[in-house]
Amino acid sequence: MLQSIAIMQPYYFPYIGYFKLIHKTDLWVAFDIVQYNSKSWMNRNRVLHPKQGWQYINVPVNKAGHGTSINKIKVVNKQQALSKVLGQINHYKKYAPYFNQVIKVIEKGFNETSSDLLLDLNLSIMSSVCRYLGISFNWKLCSDLKIDNAKIKHAGDWALEISDKLGAKEYFNLPGGVNLFNHEDWRQRNIGLNFIETDLMEYSCKPYVFEENLSIIDVLMWNDPNSLLEYLDEK
Repeated sequence: MLQSIAIMQPYYFPYIGYFKLIHKTDLWVAFDIVQYNSKSWMNRNRVLHPKQGWQYINVPVNKAGHGTSINKIKVVNKQQALSKVLGQINHYKKYAPYFNQVIKVIEKGFNETSSDLLLDLNLSIMSSVCRYLGISFNWKLCSDLKIDNAKIKHAGDWALEISDKLGAKEYFNLPGGVNLFNHEDWRQRNIGLNFIETDLMEYSCKPYVFEENLSIIDVLMWNDPNSLLEYLDEK
C-alpha cells in the first residue's frame, strides 16, 4: 500500500528542499504535463559566481511552440551543455572539499540519460544526486497516469486526483504551495495534506559569501553526504 506521495515539476539541479521531499515520501510523481517555461527552474538554476553573488547555469533546449509540455522539450547538444556547466563551476575546485565527488555526480546525471528529452535529463540528474546521498528515489510520470482532465477545476486538484488514483494515504508538498489546495476536498477523500518545513541550511563556503537556496550543486560542494542526510531527516 502506498503511504506517502509528492508531486512536483522536474527541475534542473533543484535546491535541497526537493530532496527533502523525495526523502520524506514513498513515491515522487514527476508533473511532466505542465507547460514548459523558459523562465522557470526547468532548464536552469543558480550556483556561486567566481567573483561575487551567483550565476545561472542552464541547459539549452530546442525552440517549442507556446503551450508545449515539458515532456516534449529536447536538449540541444547534451555533451556541450555538460561541458559548459563543468566550466562554470570549475572555480569551486580550489576551495570546495567535495568538488571531485560532485563532478562525478553531475557527469553521471548527464551521461545516464535515456534520451535527449529535458525531462529525462532532469530525472537522471535527480537520480544521480539521490544515489550519492544514499536516499531512494521512486518515481512515476504524471503523463502515464491518464488523469481525467474533467475532474480538474483548479491547480490544486491535480495533486488530489493523482494521490487518489494511486491510493496514497498522505500527500506532501513544500510550504510555498499551501494556498493551492482546498483542504476540505482532501478531508472528504481521507487523504492527509502535509507541508514540509525547509529551514534555511546555512554552511561555510569561504572565501565566497553564502547565498541561500542555490542549486543542489552548491550544497553538495561544501557538505558531506552524512551531514546532508541528517538535514533531510529533520522534521
